[in-house]
Amino acid sequence: MSLASHILKKIAETHGTPTYVYDIDRIKERYQYFQAAFPWPGLTICYAMKANYNPNILRTLRSLGAFIDAVSPGDLYMAMACGFKASRIIYTANNMKDCEVDEIMKTGVLMNIGSLSRLEKYAAKYPGTRLCLRFNPDVVDGEHDKIKTGGDLTKFGILLEDVDKVLRVARDHKLKIVGLHEHTGSGLIKPDSILNSMKNIMSVATQNNFPNLEFLDFGGGFKVPYGPDETEIDYKLVGQDIVALFSSFCDSYGKKLGLYFEPGKFLTAKAGCLLVEVNTIKTNRKKTICGTDSGFPQLIRPMFYDAYHHIENISNPESDKIEYDICGNICETGDLFAKNRLISRIREKDLLSINDAGAYCYAMGGVYNLRPMPAEVVVENGRIMLSRRRKTSEDLILSILEESIGIHPGQLNKHSNEACYQTLVGA
Repeated sequence: MSLASHILKKIAETHGTPTYVYDIDRIKERYQYFQAAFPWPGLTICYAMKANYNPNILRTLRSLGAFIDAVSPGDLYMAMACGFKASRIIYTANNMKDCEVDEIMKTGVLMNIGSLSRLEKYAAKYPGTRLCLRFNPDVVDGEHDKIKTGGDLTKFGILLEDVDKVLRVARDHKLKIVGLHEHTGSGLIKPDSILNSMKNIMSVATQNNFPNLEFLDFGGGFKVPYGPDETEIDYKLVGQDIVALFSSFCDSYGKKLGLYFEPGKFLTAKAGCLLVEVNTIKTNRKKTICGTDSGFPQLIRPMFYDAYHHIENISNPESDKIEYDICGNICETGDLFAKNRLISRIREKDLLSINDAGAYCYAMGGVYNLRPMPAEVVVENGRIMLSRRRKTSEDLILSILEESIGIHPGQLNKHSNEACYQTLVGA
């Protein structure tokens, strides 16, 4: 995490824990680095907002010129609420219902379709419209099996071998295919994956097949180094090969197309942390376990992907290091943020920073065990701002009751805890 410890301590003192903290200046730096890495006049950065939909982050990226990669109606409406025009959004959901397609088409957003079945239904209802198509690049890569999106074992994208079927549907219904898209996976670890995926999509993106192309979209997957043995990839060096390959393709196609990418975690992961407080320390024979005031529903990546997040004890950073398991407050044995991790000596009430938590952390959160999600704080130019307040347990329960059919707080039975009842119903 790039923010100084004294700033994080101040945030914890003011806003409590658990709290997510995002460094807006770091996000700006990552965006500008990405722009510089791919010097192409038609470069478009479509932020994959499923990584982090915090409104302050979205508004920042809009001001920098980003587009949006949206994957649900909620994504789309959040982006629009944060000022993104329909012309700056690409809609790339999968396994859509008919009513979802109809809903999205009313907004004027460009649809990106990734299956023959959906393409055929779309073409029949919306002939003559502009469209983007998602192909499976037939390249498999990613840092975990659950986030590899290429290859014939995944649900994503039209197979390259089905391009003739695509062309028939497009011709019969006079569709104007303006873009082709692919996504190989998240956290690409093979150096040549991006280039190989590009080559495979370019093999079908000829002017004979698709004469109206305006752009090719090569997805995201740009690796973020999480673990201590991982290093940053020099994307400025990789970018030279990518731009050269794309330039050569455009020459053969006959015009300069837009070069689109969809970074998500690359822009935000390193800019975030989750602040937690240690509330319990226990020794089980040879193992020391530290309990915190958060849990896996609030940062699920370690449990879900076996993901590594660096953890710092910012209350006692200079002490000797001891091996700990860092666990949460959820009734699950797998509720661990780290196992057998060397961390500066931890005491109860110490503040821990779980780093690299700016992507796929809050966004994947939930309220399992009925524990409310953390607050969110952003820091920009040294200014600390509360971005989203933490709900209390009472807030959470009231919101659930208000959404329940035929039940409202006034109908609650008085249980033994009169004070809790009075708080909930406001009596």
